[in-house]
Amino acid sequence: MGEDGGVTDPAATFRSHPVPPRPPRLIATDLDGTLLHDDKSVSERTVAALAAAEEAGIDVFFVTGRPARWMDIVADHVHGHGLAICANGAAVVDLHRGGRIVEVRDLAREAAVAVVTALRKVAPGVSFAVERTGGIHYEPAYPPFYDDPGAAIAPVGKLLGEDAEQAGQPVLKLLAHHDELDPDAFLRLARQAAGDFAEFTRSSPTALLEASGRGVSKASTLARCCAERGIAAQEVVAFGDMPNDLEMLTWAGTSYAMANAHPAVRAATSHHTASNNDDGVARVIESLLA
Repeated sequence: MGEDGGVTDPAATFRSHPVPPRPPRLIATDLDGTLLHDDKSVSERTVAALAAAEEAGIDVFFVTGRPARWMDIVADHVHGHGLAICANGAAVVDLHRGGRIVEVRDLAREAAVAVVTALRKVAPGVSFAVERTGGIHYEPAYPPFYDDPGAAIAPVGKLLGEDAEQAGQPVLKLLAHHDELDPDAFLRLARQAAGDFAEFTRSSPTALLEASGRGVSKASTLARCCAERGIAAQEVVAFGDMPNDLEMLTWAGTSYAMANAHPAVRAATSHHTASNNDDGVARVIESLLA
């Protein structure tokens, strides 16, 4: 059952929303909660479906909130589909070149500082992390990143300082965490208080927000990449499960929400499919190619 008491039979939901009448030119898929199982694995069925899509001439883009350094989960399974849009649109990554960042749409330091100031006022107790092209750095109160031993730990003012050791690395996104606020309420509060300085979204079940540069989103970067290839929005099929997927899902000509998706995502999408653990993305691709 979904968190709002909805979907109880993912297969039935999938059957009630048939696939588009003809194959798309591009498939754009989120990773966590969408393409990946909850244990972060990629099923054999999904690997085969992605390969079959590419064999049929369909491009595959991975579009995720993850940073480039966390893309090894799919890098071992890519064939020609080696392009990833990471950090909610802030970076384009070539997985065939060791996860090399080939395009950056950064969050300006001044904007990040303004976000920190605004959120400190309206959400006392908030803690911050700074995701740069070279890695993540965070405040002592921020939930620790055990997979990032090279992270600097310091007050966010120091992490964003002009003389910070990492100052030469562009900021991809600013993360804000709160121990007590409701996640959706925190998102609304941040947009009201600091929406003039950054784009806010969330992909975690906790009160963890992600702030990107103004105009930066999964959708805007995907649209740029598609335009470079002469691909229209109507030729794109997109998959997602959380609020950070919403712009991409509403931009794409055909969109699928996973059965495990956030209620707002299910409400905004034209089609639904089975959950991530039931290989919902692979099911649709198989039907597209049937």
